[in-house]
Order: sequence, then C-alpha cells, then structure tokens
Amino acid sequence: MDVTDSRQKAQALSRALRETDRLAVAFSGGTDSSFLLYAAQASLGAENVLALTAAGPLCPEDEAERAAVLCRSLGVRQEVVRHDPLALDAFTQGRRDRCYDCKRALFARFLELAGSLGFSALAEGSNADDGGDYRPGMRAVAELGVLSPLREAGLTKAEIRALSREAGLPTWDKSSMACLASRVAYGQPVTEALLKKIDAGEALLRELGLRQYRVRVHGDLARIEVPRED
Repeated sequence: MDVTDSRQKAQALSRALRETDRLAVAFSGGTDSSFLLYAAQASLGAENVLALTAAGPLCPEDEAERAAVLCRSLGVRQEVVRHDPLALDAFTQGRRDRCYDCKRALFARFLELAGSLGFSALAEGSNADDGGDYRPGMRAVAELGVLSPLREAGLTKAEIRALSREAGLPTWDKSSMACLASRVAYGQPVTEALLKKIDAGEALLRELGLRQYRVRVHGDLARIEVPRED
C-alpha cells in the first residue's frame, strides 16, 4: 500500500467533506463509517456533524454501545433511529433485492431526521472495494442522493484501516460486520426468531475468542464461517 497515495486520498476526502457545510453520517460503528465520522468531525467541527445510527433486529446487540462511545469521544451528537424492516413484506419474503427495500426505508428516515435538525446532506461509508459485490442497497443510496465520500475518494478498506490506526481510532482493526439478515440465504423468509438465533450463535463464537466469523443459514442448516487459521 502506497502511504503517500492514501494520504492524498484522505486530503481529497477532507476537501469534499468541507463542501457539505453540515453533514449527517449514517454511522454503524464499523471501521468505514467510524473513519468517515472522524474525518467529518476533523473537517467540519463536531457541531456541524450528526451521527445517525439504526437500532433494531438486524443490528447485533453489542454494537450499539461501542458506537455510542466513539460518538462521545469525538464530541459528535448521535441520534438512534429504530428501524424494523421486518414490517416490510418485500424484505421478509427473502427476495434477492431485500437490501434495497431495507436501505431505502432507513435512509429515507435518516434524511428526514437530518433535514429537520438542519443537516442538508447525508453520507454513508461504502469504500472503493465495495463496487465488486452484489449490493442492491447501493441503488437506494443513488436514488436518494446519499453521498459516498470514501468511495468517491478512492479509499480502499486497507487504506481506511491504516489511516484509522494513524488517527488512533479503536476501530482500525475491527472485524468486518454486516447486518444479521445477510446471513440468511435468498429465498428463505427472514424472521425475528431466526435473526435472534444467528445473533446468539455469533455471540458464542465471540466468546471463543474469534474475531472474524459468520453463522449463515440455509434452511435448517447453520454454516459457520471462520478464517482458515481459526
């Protein structure tokens, strides 16, 4: 990784953020959104940044407090929005584009809340590596005009981790996370009971000391994924 190149990208990110004046950040507490929140605070000042965090059945329970701690350490106001995509038939039916329905509903609520609090723009934390995956949620991001500053700056996951470490962020080596529904095979209904089982299963893996893991569900089968060395 070229350190000079990544720092130039970080400078381009800062310039882009300063153009927004006041910015709301869709903040999950993961490595990418944490670095975006940090960069926004450094570029605009804490008073001009708002962290918007979703809470609900798709979010692992232990993530919420960690996200709140980082907001407090940066001095950034955080608003937690209750989001339950299980109320959306299009989501629970297990369609391949269920992420689109979920993200569009969530980000529409984020935009409404941000606007009511005087924040004219909303940004999310996808990075330059995310373009190669199947991500129907990104269609919702584009339709709603949500900004993707890390991706626009060309910052990769490895670069974001390195810059986060340099900045002293505790999330620099955080395991990659995704919503719990991403563990359910397409075509299988998504229920709250199933999501709770997945969350409990992954909690057991954390207790074993594992850092990167998934419990994926295929009908009655649970498939545990861990790195080969584990």
